[in-house]
Amino acid sequence: MIRRTEIDSFGVLALTAFALHLAFNQVVIKVTAGGFSPVFAAGVRSAGAVIVLLVWMYLRGVSLRMPRAALPWAVVSGLLFAIEFICLYNALDLTTVSRSSVIFYSMPLWLALASVVLLPDERLTRRKALGLALAFGGVVIALSDRSGGHVSWAGDLLALCAALAWGGIALLVRVTPLADVPSEQQLISQVIISAPVLLLLAPLFGPMVREVQPIHIAGMLFQIIAVGSFGYLIWFGLMKRYPANGVASFSFISPVASVVMGWLLLGERIAPTIWIALVMVAIGITLINRRARAH
Repeated sequence: MIRRTEIDSFGVLALTAFALHLAFNQVVIKVTAGGFSPVFAAGVRSAGAVIVLLVWMYLRGVSLRMPRAALPWAVVSGLLFAIEFICLYNALDLTTVSRSSVIFYSMPLWLALASVVLLPDERLTRRKALGLALAFGGVVIALSDRSGGHVSWAGDLLALCAALAWGGIALLVRVTPLADVPSEQQLISQVIISAPVLLLLAPLFGPMVREVQPIHIAGMLFQIIAVGSFGYLIWFGLMKRYPANGVASFSFISPVASVVMGWLLLGERIAPTIWIALVMVAIGITLINRRARAH
């Protein structure tokens, strides 16, 4: 697949739809936690995704064999994937969808910071510096606000750790030999590694099964099929097709939609400072990833 230098109209539509999809998934994770403990749910999702992806790859004729140079990075990516969802699922169990989403979807901020430090061709322009400052300020405001419903420092910090792990995965896909392997191989390596890690750790986080209802089972199936399997296949495909920072910049749609969905579907009370933080993060990420126009 040829990597494009700019995001075309198809990319805009696909990335917007995926951002909304992820926003809805935040609500689904929150609801599913009523029936399954967070880490156990994440492990079941990864295990289920392994089965779906194996069938998909068989039907598509995609080999499981990965280039040797990519194998160590696949292991690192899988461990980061496990860390990301241990943190995110527990964050959503401890705090509101709106708070965790604002913090979690600050991922492009951390990806941009890592790119400036690790990639020689990434320059810290004044526009990007302003964007970093705004986005970072928004995250600080979100972390410092203690009003607006059920919140906890642990939940906020776990959401932040999940964002850092997600940014690490995005960076690996961009700068390591993983960039040259099919999206299916990238994803199945993550779920194969993360599934046993998550399931083995799940008993350490309390009872694995809570009061299971049909809605919790439906939520789990949604996460396995629509997110853990095909959802992330689409994301990896978009990461390979378009510039990494450009793809990441669309993630600012997700916290906006998550805040609205948390309010509409879960009845969450949203503090005014969360809206301020949301706007600052969105503007900051837009400035970070906007390409300078030629004069």
